[in-house]
Amino acid sequence: MNVLSCSINTLKGLYDISGVEVGQHFYWQIGGFQVHAQVLITSWVVIAILLGSATLVVRNPQTIPTDEEYGSWVPFIGTMFLFIFVSNWSGALLPWKIIQLPHGELAAPTNDINTTVALALLTSVAYFYAGLTKKGLGYFGKYIQPTPILLPINILEDFTKPLSLSFRLFGNILADELVVVVLVSLVPSIVPIPVMFLGLFTSGIQALIFATLAAAYIGESMEGHH
Repeated sequence: MNVLSCSINTLKGLYDISGVEVGQHFYWQIGGFQVHAQVLITSWVVIAILLGSATLVVRNPQTIPTDEEYGSWVPFIGTMFLFIFVSNWSGALLPWKIIQLPHGELAAPTNDINTTVALALLTSVAYFYAGLTKKGLGYFGKYIQPTPILLPINILEDFTKPLSLSFRLFGNILADELVVVVLVSLVPSIVPIPVMFLGLFTSGIQALIFATLAAAYIGESMEGHH
């Protein structure tokens, strides 16, 4: 019961986190739902960039032989990496500030906790699906390996994975943009430029870390608990 209560509290914590706001935000009212318009606008721009780039680059697509077991997850991991990578870089390279909104301002999609939580939960659904597809209900046997004593810890581990994924990405991107904004306001000439280049490097690393961890989680769910 304590494990179940802890797991429910973790999920409730993720839901509560999605309501955290830093600064002012611009919302659309669609039916009975309040939609975060800033995230949608910037996400659509990122998706348009990815679709446009794919259309220009992939003129003659060819099928590359891959491992049948893991190759089917390459598009998912690749798409996740590209979306996060372009989203992170868009915060530093695209002039979002010139677009005026009634409230708040545009920024990288991954600068919002709602986006990172959604990506983390999508990763969780993916590795549960991968494990259940390969092993069926026997997948849940991993929770009592190597000993049933570790059952509570193994269950809690699966609920903390999306929490760590979402906070790591959100925290790094938010901190990077805040540092640049503060430096620009204090020393607008030269100092922010090296920090911006460092931010681009960090943004790329964060996309790679997220995609690598997602691939590791999926591989672990298919192979077993290590």
